[in-house]
Amino acid sequence: MTDAPITAMAAEIAETPDAVARFFDREDAALRSIGARLRALAPPFVVTCARGSSDNAASYFAYVLEILAGVPVASIGPSVASIYRAPLRLKGALLISVSQSGKSPDIVALQAAARAAGAFAVAVVNDAASPLAAQADAVLPLHAGVEKSVAATKSCIDSAAILAALVAELTEDDSLRAAVRNLPESLHRARLADWSAPLPILTAATSAYVVGRGPALPIAMEAALKLKETAVLHAEAFSGAEVMHGPLQLLHEGFPVLAFRPPDAAYAAMGEAVARLGAVGGHVFTSEEGQAGAGRLPFAASGHPLLDPLAMLLSFYGLAEQVARARGHDPDHPSHLRKVTETV
Repeated sequence: MTDAPITAMAAEIAETPDAVARFFDREDAALRSIGARLRALAPPFVVTCARGSSDNAASYFAYVLEILAGVPVASIGPSVASIYRAPLRLKGALLISVSQSGKSPDIVALQAAARAAGAFAVAVVNDAASPLAAQADAVLPLHAGVEKSVAATKSCIDSAAILAALVAELTEDDSLRAAVRNLPESLHRARLADWSAPLPILTAATSAYVVGRGPALPIAMEAALKLKETAVLHAEAFSGAEVMHGPLQLLHEGFPVLAFRPPDAAYAAMGEAVARLGAVGGHVFTSEEGQAGAGRLPFAASGHPLLDPLAMLLSFYGLAEQVARARGHDPDHPSHLRKVTETV
């Protein structure tokens, strides 16, 4: 999408490739050092702590780590520490906290409780002077720059890319190491991909589904979140398997569905899901390999199937910004939301 940015959200989408590149320019040595510390630690399990778009980035990390290392990852609700004051049993574990501001009291409280319980805490945070960063064992600063739009875009993709890079270091996976460092180039191409085909359908819609599998599922969750918060469009995310249960019953002729289908191990299964969704009346748009055409949205291949969902997400962000404006909403200033949400 090549229109000149007219919202902060659009400008920040355009800045995303440079934000990811900036992290590797400034923090590559720190990343490798933290990776070496984590290999020595050999955590038997990993827990994550985040909310909103940051939680979607953390969920993406969980899939990548579990696929490549087989290490189980679980998300802990921050209120377990901040409100319920529950004792944690995390000796030898790795805690990953993801936050743009690093200021939300509940995220800070869980990190403190996890460290007290024996976890090694890594903070992935945009504000390196924040309480979350100051109290972590190790910090990976986003270097995303100021994000003015309430809708997080560049910080979400930046967080996810950094977490993928951390998995590459932890597992010493050279193919992922190389691909994630080349990700800014594919993100530049993804930003220019034409995703305008669903625009009129989503503009007129009252609900939509977004589907994916594996690492593409958290990306679908992030896409659904963006449609809600910027376009005021009720959107729900489902696994390509889970949607075949109860959610399938809600589909009717013309019901919009966005599908993320990277060329990974779930490619064939996702193809079957897409076909089934279309057969029951869904108006399906799928980001997948092949020439753009009816129902097919282009994506810029990253060189690694586990990173492809991030390029797809950047293309989607451009569509979401357009849908919001077409529906008469300001994506930078949702009426009920603030940029920094400090929950307890």
